[in-house]
Amino acid sequence: MLKQRIITALILAPLALGAILFLPIRGFEIAFAAIVALGAWEWANLTGLTIPLLKSVYTALVSGICVALSILVPVDSVWVQGELAPIYEYILWLAAIWWLVSLFLIIAYPRYSLLWRTSVFLRGIFGLLTLVPTWVAVVVLRTSLFDVDPLYGASLIFYVLGIVWAADVGAFFVGVKFGRHKLRPNVSPGKTIEGLLGGVGASFAIIAFAAMHYQVDPSRIWLHVLVGGLTVAVSALGDLNESMFKRCAGCKDSGNLLPGHGGILDRIDSLTAAFPIFAFCYVMWMA
Repeated sequence: MLKQRIITALILAPLALGAILFLPIRGFEIAFAAIVALGAWEWANLTGLTIPLLKSVYTALVSGICVALSILVPVDSVWVQGELAPIYEYILWLAAIWWLVSLFLIIAYPRYSLLWRTSVFLRGIFGLLTLVPTWVAVVVLRTSLFDVDPLYGASLIFYVLGIVWAADVGAFFVGVKFGRHKLRPNVSPGKTIEGLLGGVGASFAIIAFAAMHYQVDPSRIWLHVLVGGLTVAVSALGDLNESMFKRCAGCKDSGNLLPGHGGILDRIDSLTAAFPIFAFCYVMWMA
């Protein structure tokens, strides 16, 4: 299992790096839409859709929305004179509201869950609210200040990836060594409060480095730290969110597309919350 995980990671990491750095924006939009489509195929399982035709319809719906948005908002219109396209801003607002709702669902689980647990339609809507804003957020970040510095947006994406991955590593080691108090045992028995705090602490190394790299104004460092910390905390929410839906569906992994890693959703669950919330904060207060 470990060997498979290492081999898969060694293959995927360079591909992801190359896509972020070297693909033209339109190609990047399409490539990430393909990843979201794979995530939608797996989410269909979590909704209770097991017939391949219905799973294909759901996948086409999610990916079709992303494609429609890319046509509706051309690359050079995502940002105009420092202002984000209104439809993308609305979607980020919707994402922020959805993750507040998701927080309530996780805290309350399994209470008050009978309605949505038995509804394929509602779980399908939850998938749309999880996956489409992730695509929007990544495109918003990648195109930020593109006319000034073509790689600035890429650095924002790497920043989010860095703090989330640092949090994952920190949470794992601190949780294994010191974890005593379960975070949400009804949702994900392996997560602990100590692990969460350890992950947040580990991520602050990346946050501090980024503050120095971007030469953040000292008067705004508190905002930089606050947004970074919020992004890391919300990334744990994304993990718990997928765990909750997997538990309802009675499955351990979202899929088996990645040998040793499970499915696409198992690898991007934290990012489905982190990217939209970071992008929302970036657009509202940092751009």
